[in-house]
Amino acid sequence: MSLDIIPHPRRITHHAKSKPDELVPSRYALRVGEIDVLVVSDGVLPLPTKMLGHNADPAVRAAWLNDMFLPPDAFDWALNVVVVRSGGKTILIDAGLGADPDLHLPRAGQTVKRLGAAGIDLGAVTDVILTHMHMDHIGGLLVDGVKERLRPDLRIHVAAAEVKFWESPDFSRTEMPQGFPDALRATAKRFTKEYHNQLRQFDEEHVVAPGVTVYRTGGHTPGHSVVRMASGGDALTFAGDAVFTVGFDQPDWHNGFEHDPEEAARVRVRLLRELAETGEMLVATHLPFPSIGRVAVDGDVFRWVPVFWDY
Repeated sequence: MSLDIIPHPRRITHHAKSKPDELVPSRYALRVGEIDVLVVSDGVLPLPTKMLGHNADPAVRAAWLNDMFLPPDAFDWALNVVVVRSGGKTILIDAGLGADPDLHLPRAGQTVKRLGAAGIDLGAVTDVILTHMHMDHIGGLLVDGVKERLRPDLRIHVAAAEVKFWESPDFSRTEMPQGFPDALRATAKRFTKEYHNQLRQFDEEHVVAPGVTVYRTGGHTPGHSVVRMASGGDALTFAGDAVFTVGFDQPDWHNGFEHDPEEAARVRVRLLRELAETGEMLVATHLPFPSIGRVAVDGDVFRWVPVFWDY
C-alpha cells in the first residue's frame, strides 16, 4: 500500500496517478492515529427510491426526496469499501459488487481496478473483514482471476451468525426489486464455497489488528457487523449498511434490504447516538463518497456533518 505520510495529524496521501478513465475522485486517504485508512469507491448502484423507506407514507417519502434534491423514482447509491493498514497488516473491509449479476448495475464493481490505481497489490492484503455477505460486499472477491492473486493464507473475518444465515436465507421481511433475492442467494452460496477455508468466524467481536475491531450488530442481516478503528485518541467507525443517507432524518424508515427492519432501526439509532456523544468519525457503505463525517443530534433525529476535504 504505497502511502506517503505527510506531517498532518489526520491526513495521509499518495502519489499514484489516476488512470485516464477515472473521471471522478475514487479514493480518499486519512490517518486515524497511527492507522492508515483509504476509502475507495466501488462505483454506484441505481436503485428505486422506495428502497430507502418502504414503510414510509409515499407522500412523506416523496417530500423528503424533494427536500434533498433527489429524483423521485431512482437515484445512484454510493458503494464504498475501505482499506486499513495497522500493525503490519493490510486489511480490506468489504469488496464491492464485482461483476454485474445481470441486474443492470454497470457502474459498480470498480474495487479491484481502483485498488490497482492506488498502488495496492491484492497479494499484499493479509485480511478481509466482511460487514455482511450481501453481493455488493463480497462480489469483488469473485471476479475472475482475483482469488489467484490473493495470498493463500488470506484470512476473511465474518460473523458466524452471517455464515449460518446464508445457509438458508429468509427474505420474507425484505422489500427488494425483482431478481435481487436470487442474485444475493447465489452470490453468497458461491462465495462460501470458494472461500470456505479462508473464513475466520467470530461471535460478537474480534480484534483483527492493533486498534481494528469488528463488532456484530445484527439487524440489516443477522451477522451484520461494524468495524471500529481507534488509535492515539482518534477513532473512525465503518458502519457498513447500518446507516443510509435517509437514516439521519428518518432513522425509523425501513431499508428494503434489511432482513429484520425493526432491529436494524434500533441498531441505527444506538450507533448514531454513540457517535454523536463521542464525536468520532463515521464512514458507511452507501453514504456519498468519501462518506467521512460526524453525527450531531438534532432534536429527535440526527444530522450528518461531512468532514471538509483535506488535500
